[in-house]
Amino acid sequence: MTEKKSPVEGFRHLTVGERITMISSMTGLTQEEERLLSNTGGLPVEIAEHIIENVFSTIEIPLGLATNFLINGKDFLIPMAVEEASVVAACSNAAKIARASGGFTAWSTEPLMIGQIQLTDIEDLDAATVALQQNREKILEAANEKSTTLRSLGAGAKEILVRRVDGLDRQLILHLLVDVREAMGANIVNTMCEHVSPIIEEITGGEVILRILSNLSDRRMAYSSAVFPSRLIGGEDVARRIIKAYEFARFDPYRAATHNKGIMNGIDAVLLATYNDWRAVEAGAHSFAASTGRYSSLTRFSLNPDGDILGEISIPLAVGTVGGATKSIPKAVVTRKILNVKDSREFAQVLASVGLAQNFAAVRALSAEGIQMGHMSLHSKNIAISAGARGEEIDQISKTMILEKNISISRASELLKNLRGKH
Repeated sequence: MTEKKSPVEGFRHLTVGERITMISSMTGLTQEEERLLSNTGGLPVEIAEHIIENVFSTIEIPLGLATNFLINGKDFLIPMAVEEASVVAACSNAAKIARASGGFTAWSTEPLMIGQIQLTDIEDLDAATVALQQNREKILEAANEKSTTLRSLGAGAKEILVRRVDGLDRQLILHLLVDVREAMGANIVNTMCEHVSPIIEEITGGEVILRILSNLSDRRMAYSSAVFPSRLIGGEDVARRIIKAYEFARFDPYRAATHNKGIMNGIDAVLLATYNDWRAVEAGAHSFAASTGRYSSLTRFSLNPDGDILGEISIPLAVGTVGGATKSIPKAVVTRKILNVKDSREFAQVLASVGLAQNFAAVRALSAEGIQMGHMSLHSKNIAISAGARGEEIDQISKTMILEKNISISRASELLKNLRGKH
């Protein structure tokens, strides 16, 4: 093994095989470990190399299927890529419970994205604001020069908003609102912002610094609601406890952070399975959760007149069915086909419903038996695998640990040693 060093010169000019060899020589990888890195599975390396830089392999994430989803009267099978045990099962179970009351009712706004243009060194803020509004049509027309496709669809740049932000002296922030239709929209919004910046400088006499979209896409919202019958979740006492747990998340940001993480467990898994930008959605969701000045829950739970749980979610969701990597990654093409959404708005509605289902499942588990019982039961198989179990050994060791209520790597190793000693 050679001495590790940084920077590594010329790494980007090597082939993938040469990169693995270099990494191996610097870190002491075994031949088996090199072989694992060379196996890129369903993502051909020639595609991976054109997605990110310095590719030396790919990594697999389990791809599961959430079932039972009925959204706006339509059945959905929902691919989810996630490494955390219990996510897919819990989501499917929550959807089954909601299905008994008619499933999820969802809606989403027009797919408007916000491009931000930071205008600095303004001598007269009032005069600059008026000048920008007077030149609204000119700015929108210029922005729409950058996308004939959106123009042909009656979409594209639709409006401008001029903002003043506390703490930014002699600055104006211009929001360019763009209907991006089926795209997530980052590329076209950024292109439009850059294209109109010189015009805005000319109009105001100021200097543009940043021109980029905002991931707080609160003009692109999705909503979903469902009724979860109390008789199917353990009765009125469990329902009451769920409401109390929700109130905790509503008023306490420390609890809300974990509460909202449960929502994103479901949403992120679908985004990853379809190769959408889960980081952008995460940023938007958490920003929106704090937009009132106090970080709070993205979901709401209440008791309806029948004593059942009414669950609701409001969340910004900037997602696309075209563009990006959605059509260049072979498996993403397949998962999109399985999901079978007609457009980006329906996709957002599905995601919101998944987030609500995942969140309800988590809050219900916490409120009833506690999260660890079900979660660790599923996690026991991972523990068995980590101890070296293979094939039928995994289920045998997992079942024993669950019965003993002793799920640990040390116990799994002991059981594996005993099991193999019998053969």
